[in-house]
Amino acid sequence: MRRLADPFLDDCAAAGYDILVTCTLRSEAEQAALYAQGRTVPGAIVTNAKPGQSAHQYGLGMDIVPIVNGKPDWSGTDPLWLEIGALGQARGLQWLGAPDSMFREAAHFQVPGWPDLIDKGE
Repeated sequence: MRRLADPFLDDCAAAGYDILVTCTLRSEAEQAALYAQGRTVPGAIVTNAKPGQSAHQYGLGMDIVPIVNGKPDWSGTDPLWLEIGALGQARGLQWLGAPDSMFREAAHFQVPGWPDLIDKGE
C-alpha cells in the first residue's frame, strides 16, 4: 500500500490539495464496530465490509479526507473529490468513490485485487 499511497499523496500536495489520512490499518474489533454502525448500533452505515473483508485489516486500504478552508470536506461528491480520486487511480489505487463502485465510499482507496494478496490460511 505504501508504495502506491506515498506517490498519490505527493501528487495531491503538488496539486495543492491538503489531504489528511484518517485510517490505514484497522483491527478486527474496529472493523466489527464499524460494520455494526447503522445495523445493530445507532449511526449511518459506513461500510459493507464485515470483519475479515476489509483491505484495512491487512494494511492494504487507506481512508483520506481533503481539508478545505481548515475543515475536513466529507461531502465525497464535490468535484474536488473526483480530482483526488483520479490522482489515486493514476497511481494504481482502486478508488471506492468512483462512479462504478458497488459501494461508494469516496474516502477509501485500496490496493487493487487485495484479497488475492493475503494469506487466507488455506
